[in-house]
Amino acid sequence: MNITDGQLELRALEPTDLDVLYQWENDVELWQYGSSITPFSRKQLWDYIETYDGDIYRTRQLRLMIVESSSATAIGTIDMFDYDPIHGRAQVGVLIDKTYRGKGYGARAVALLGDYCSQYVFMNQLVAIVANDNEDSLNMFYQVGFIKTGELKWWLKRGDRYVDAVLLQKKL
Repeated sequence: MNITDGQLELRALEPTDLDVLYQWENDVELWQYGSSITPFSRKQLWDYIETYDGDIYRTRQLRLMIVESSSATAIGTIDMFDYDPIHGRAQVGVLIDKTYRGKGYGARAVALLGDYCSQYVFMNQLVAIVANDNEDSLNMFYQVGFIKTGELKWWLKRGDRYVDAVLLQKKL
């Protein structure tokens, strides 16, 4: 099942995603926003795709590709992780390829994920943690109804310093 609004869709990982995942996972400029600072080989990513288990109840996480419907082009990923089925919440992270940023795709993907989580996973809320200087990401989450509920001091490492992060939540 693909999750779609007609112009954008969220779908499961496919073997054809290997090259674009390789590009994104090894882009050192993006490492500051994630939790990995290690390059991935094609073999590692192939094994990941081949053995990926999208059962959120078993793995407590879900990775979906963000696809532009008209061109069938993968333009990013959206991840749900630290899923807590008892309290009905999970964290969300979004990556949009540089070429497609600023076009509203991130907000649409988060909105689609929220609808999916509410209707099919019966979740209560989504949570995001965003560096306080990442204005584009913060604005994207605010646009789809997330609210700031806290600030995390010295939360994210940037080179030789730490930056604060904003805790965002959205009731589904």
